[in-house]
Amino acid sequence: MDTSDSSITFDDRDWCVYCNNFHNSILPSWNTDARGEKKLLEIAEKIKEQGKGKDFDCIIGLSGGLDSSYLTYIAKEKLGLRPLLFHVDAGWNTDQAVGNIEKLVDGLGLDLYTEVINWEEIKDLQVALLKSQIPHQDIAQDTAFFSTLYKFARKNKIKYVLTGGNYSTECCREPEEWGAYPGTDKTLILDIHSKFGKFPLKTFPIIDVFTSKIYYKYILGMQVFKPLDLIPYIKKNAEDLLEARFGWKKFQHKHHESRFTRFFEDYWLPRKFGFDRRRAHFSSLILTGQMTRQEALDRIATPELDEHFLECEFEYVAHKLDLTVAELRAIFEGENKSSYDYKSKRALIEIGSKVMSLLGLEKRLYK
Repeated sequence: MDTSDSSITFDDRDWCVYCNNFHNSILPSWNTDARGEKKLLEIAEKIKEQGKGKDFDCIIGLSGGLDSSYLTYIAKEKLGLRPLLFHVDAGWNTDQAVGNIEKLVDGLGLDLYTEVINWEEIKDLQVALLKSQIPHQDIAQDTAFFSTLYKFARKNKIKYVLTGGNYSTECCREPEEWGAYPGTDKTLILDIHSKFGKFPLKTFPIIDVFTSKIYYKYILGMQVFKPLDLIPYIKKNAEDLLEARFGWKKFQHKHHESRFTRFFEDYWLPRKFGFDRRRAHFSSLILTGQMTRQEALDRIATPELDEHFLECEFEYVAHKLDLTVAELRAIFEGENKSSYDYKSKRALIEIGSKVMSLLGLEKRLYK
């Protein structure tokens, strides 16, 4: 991490705030030994007990990426759970992601339910977000993924949601200004769409962050569980296991299972805003002993994907969104803005994040 995070601070040892947060807040209570295994098995038994007599005892959002794929393997093979695999097709799946999903479904003998988002609506929202000039360009996909899964789980009375979120590869969270907006802000989404959208969002799913964090959890009793935080989870070992067992194929980098996210993180964000999310991704691997700092610096020295490929992707994204290349280029060259330029629940979300941190419910640094 460097000063492209405008609010980063360093102590007298030249340790940044992310390193200090990892060592002071995360590491002391992050147990992947016998203590973690004991807690993991206890929760698994609760899930099994609650799921007796039902077709499924939990639900997993499966993207085809590493975290959700390895989680699926652990849930079925190591914990003996009966998860329903749930995939949201927002129109940007890579062929590799689709292939990985198919291999896991077949190899583990699990059921897959796929929800396809109305393309015209999400396309209109994505163009609106691009025209808004904010760095938070994955809001449309993220909102579709989580809102659809939560709504399905509620409708089908599935209490436990298993997620691949983890400290091992994500202990260093991207700062908010790098496009990592903290939660689904319905106010922000609708304000931007009202200014730049063309068609009403009649079916596009939006569950506001407070609905998911308060109503779904405390009123409906839905539980979000992160098993990967309770076991030794090493990125390379997980990739090797999935490839050997199922023929699963690893991605060049995190989030490359979505063609839009790959374009957004590898082209749009670093070239338009100067933010390279690989700094946060690699910092997580450095802190957890899976990468050296020099290896990270060597990778960051050059773009993750070559210039010709990225220019082809620019054209692909433009055409898929029904824009000309010139129109997308004009947006790209437009004046950058932030979510502060639009109506939002930012202040309330920031208060909620601070409360969760004080209560120990969220140990990663939100900034």
